[in-house]
Amino acid sequence: MKIKILSWNVRGANDRSKRKVIKTFIRNQRVDLMCIQETKIQAMSEGIVRSLGSGRFLDWRAMNVVGAARGILICWDKRTLDILDWEEGIFTLSCRFRNVENGSVWIFTGVYGPITKRERECMWEEFGAIRGRWEDPWCLGGDFNITLFQRERNNQRRITSGMRKFAEIIDDLGLVDLPMQGGDFTWSGGLNNQVWARLDKFLASLNWLDQFSGVFQSRLSQPVSDHFPVMLVGGGIRKGPSPFRFENMWLKVEGFKDLIRSWWQEIEVRGTASFRLAVRMREIKKKLKVWNKEVLGRLECNKAEALQQVDHWDRVESERSLTVEEIELKKEAKESYQRWVLLEEVHWRQQSREIWLREGDKNTAFFHRMANAHRRNNSLDRVMINGERLSEKQEVREGIVNNF
Repeated sequence: MKIKILSWNVRGANDRSKRKVIKTFIRNQRVDLMCIQETKIQAMSEGIVRSLGSGRFLDWRAMNVVGAARGILICWDKRTLDILDWEEGIFTLSCRFRNVENGSVWIFTGVYGPITKRERECMWEEFGAIRGRWEDPWCLGGDFNITLFQRERNNQRRITSGMRKFAEIIDDLGLVDLPMQGGDFTWSGGLNNQVWARLDKFLASLNWLDQFSGVFQSRLSQPVSDHFPVMLVGGGIRKGPSPFRFENMWLKVEGFKDLIRSWWQEIEVRGTASFRLAVRMREIKKKLKVWNKEVLGRLECNKAEALQQVDHWDRVESERSLTVEEIELKKEAKESYQRWVLLEEVHWRQQSREIWLREGDKNTAFFHRMANAHRRNNSLDRVMINGERLSEKQEVREGIVNNF
C-alpha cells in the first residue's frame, strides 16, 4: 500500500470556477487523502465536497469557518481508509483511520494555524490534547502560519520566541519535520510578493514513519492561491519484498521472446526438475527487473521526451525546410512517441484489470442475481404451456426465439 496525502491552503473555495481548477489539480495527483485549509465556507455540504474532490468512493469531514480557523476539509478514498473516530478543535481537525489493506490504525490532523501569540498557545495545547487522546501513529499537515528555522523565510534575521516554542512542541510530541523537496518556500506575499516563507508542511511521529518506507514531502505547482500545495508520499507498508508482476507490454517489445529464451539457456543448474525450474524462474525475474529499468524505464517520461522531440522538429520546420536527415529524425520521433503510447496503454489496461479483480465490481453480484431470477422465470414459462411439458426441441426453439 502506498499513501499519498495532499495539503493545500486554497485561500477560499466559494468560487465555482476556482473549485473546478482545484478539483482538476487534485484529481491529477491521485491522492488517498487531501486536507484543504482556509475554505472560507460557512457550512460545508456534500455538493461542495464533490465539486472539490473526485471519485464515487469519497468520504469527508469538515470544520466550518469558526473565528480564525476559517475552515478545514479532509477527504479520503474509502477504498484505502476507514474512519474510526474524529475530533474537531479550534485550529485542527483530526481523523483516526484504519488502513483497509492491512488494518493499521493511525491519526491524521489537518492544521490551520493562527497568527497571534495568544492563539498559538491555544494551538499548542490543542496538539497536546490530541496526543493525549490517541496514542496511535500520528501525522499532521497544513498551514501552521509559523516558520521553524531562519532559512524558512527569505528575510528572517533572527530566531523568534515563536520559532523556539514551535521547535519545543515538535520535540515534546516526538514529531519529525521532513526536508522539503521541490522548493524551499510554500507561500509568497507582501509588496510585489517580496516575502517568501515555508508555512505549509507535514510533521509525523517516528512510529508513523516506521509504518511506511521512503516517506518524503514535496512542493507542487501553484495553479491558484498564494500557497503551494504540499504532497506527502509514503513508499508503502514494510512487509517484505515486493511481488513480481509480469508486464504484458513486454511482449510488444521486438526480440523479447528471443531474449527470454537466451537467458533461459544460459542458466545452468543441477537438481530435481522442480528445483531447476524454481532457480531459473528466480534468475529470469532478476534479469527482467534490470532489463525493464534499463530499456523501458519510466513510460511517462519516455513518452514526454519523445513528444518534446516531435515539438522540436515542428518548431524547426516552421522556420525553415528540414533536410533529408532531419525529416528522418522527425519521423523516428513520431514513431517513438506512438510506441511509448501503445506500451503505456497496454500497461494501464493490465493494471485496470488487476484493480477490478482485486476490488470487485459491486454491481456484478446484483446483475447476476437479476439474470438468474429472470432465467428461472423463463424456464418455468417454457416447461409449462397449457399444463404440458414442452419437448426438448421445443424448449431450445423457444429459448432461441426469446433471445432474439
